[in-house]
Amino acid sequence: MSSKEPLTAWIRAGLVALPLYGLILGFTTRKPQPDQVVDPEGWARFVSTPSYLVEHIASSVVGAVLVIFGSLALGAYVSRSRAPRLALWGTVLAVAGQSLFLVPGTISTFATPAIGAAYLSGNREVMAMEFSPVLTLITAVALLLAVAGNLILGVAIWRSGVLPKWAGLLWIIGTLVFYVFGAFLGM
Repeated sequence: MSSKEPLTAWIRAGLVALPLYGLILGFTTRKPQPDQVVDPEGWARFVSTPSYLVEHIASSVVGAVLVIFGSLALGAYVSRSRAPRLALWGTVLAVAGQSLFLVPGTISTFATPAIGAAYLSGNREVMAMEFSPVLTLITAVALLLAVAGNLILGVAIWRSGVLPKWAGLLWIIGTLVFYVFGAFLGM
């Protein structure tokens, strides 16, 4: 066995993690969350269900591991092509952004159900609770890094010569749809 075979197997496993992450994310985001300002009762019921917790653990915890592993594998694969610097920069930025998304993801996964349960128990004041503005800053930086990194990765895929150009275009479109439009629709 050559020294490259284990590395190739890890890269292949990481590349499989990316569509698995996409499936998990697609499944767990299929139901829109009620607006907590317009319908606090519906929002509280929605976020305090066991399925909300399970789906958020799947997407925010397991999904984060899969997308970070997959991004590292994709970067490693594309870094051996005609676009090594783009691949490495894109990977570092995308992984940094995804790592910062662990902060709001953790809050959404574990604090939100508790807030919803408190509201349903009659504690209406819980809806006035506000998180530190630092959370907004971390989320904005995460979004910026994830978008920049994944756009750069998309260009690296396009220029790589080891993957089809359409894969790079698909990566860029997916980045814009998920992060940019998704973030604006989520707000």
